[in-house]
Amino acid sequence: MTVALEDAYARLLDERGVVFLLGDIDTGKTSFGLELARRSISAGIPTAIVDADTVQSSIGPPTTVGMKRIESPEDLEDERLFQADAMGFVGTIIPKGHLLPLVTNTAKLTARAKAEGAEMVIVDTTSLVSGIYGQSLKFFKMDLIHPDHIVAFERGGELEPVVGIAQRFTPANVIECDVPDEAMPRSVDDRVMFREEQFARYFATGTSRWRVKPTVFMPTLPPEFDLALLDDLVTGLEDGNGTCVGIGVLEYDATEDILRMISPVTEGVKGLRLGSMRIETSGRSRGPVDLRHLFGSE
Repeated sequence: MTVALEDAYARLLDERGVVFLLGDIDTGKTSFGLELARRSISAGIPTAIVDADTVQSSIGPPTTVGMKRIESPEDLEDERLFQADAMGFVGTIIPKGHLLPLVTNTAKLTARAKAEGAEMVIVDTTSLVSGIYGQSLKFFKMDLIHPDHIVAFERGGELEPVVGIAQRFTPANVIECDVPDEAMPRSVDDRVMFREEQFARYFATGTSRWRVKPTVFMPTLPPEFDLALLDDLVTGLEDGNGTCVGIGVLEYDATEDILRMISPVTEGVKGLRLGSMRIETSGRSRGPVDLRHLFGSE
C-alpha cells in the first residue's frame, strides 16, 4: 500500500534518523530528499544529505559520493549544494563492477554525518534497482548503513524485489510512494549534458598542473608501466586519513615521459586513487576504463 507524500514527510520528521531513498530513473527521489531536508531544518533538526548517485551528482562532481551538512535553506541552493563537505571517490559513473567503493563510501559518509551530529541523514541513491547488480547494490548499502527508513518511489511494481529485500533483511520502516506527477522524465542527452556540466563546474573553479610521481597510486603501478595509458584518467585525491579531498585528471607528457595532475586541489594530498573512466576538464567523457586490462591482470 502506497503512502501519500505529505504523510511520508510527516512521519519522517517525527521519527528522524537515516532515510534511504530508492527509485528508478526520474522518479522524484532527489526532489523528495531536498524537500525533506528543507522541512527538516525548518523544524530545527540537524540535517545532512549523502548523495550516492555518482551518475547525476548534485553534491560534488560525478564519480564521487558527496556529503553536505544542511544548516540553512541557502545550503539547498544549487551552487552551495554542489560544494561537498566530504567526499568519497568511486572513480566511475557506472555502478556495475564498482559496487564495493560505492557501498563503502556511502556507509562511511553516512556514519560521518551521524558522528557530526546530524539527526536526519538523507541518503540519495543511483537508479540501478533491477537485476542482480541492482538488488546486490541496494542490499549491501542497506546492510552497512542500517537505515531507519526506506522510501521507495515506484511506477508499477519495478521495485518489488528490492522492497522485498528491504522488508525481509532490514528492520527499517519501509514507506512506498507513487511517483509524483511532477517527476518529469529526462532524455539520455539531457542526463549526459547535466553530468558533463557538473564535471565542468568542478574544474571551472580554477585548476593547477603539478607533476605526479609514479609511486603514489592505488593500485600500485607495475614495474615498467606505460604511463601514457593513464592519460585523461579521472583520479581521486586522498588525504591519507580515508577522505577524498577532490578529483583530478591525469595528463601524460610524452616529451618528458611524465604525468601531471590537473585539479583545483593543490594541498593536503598524500595519495592518488585511479578511477575507471577518462574525462576532459571540459566535462566531456572519453569512455570507461577497465583497470584489470590496463594493468594486464585479472
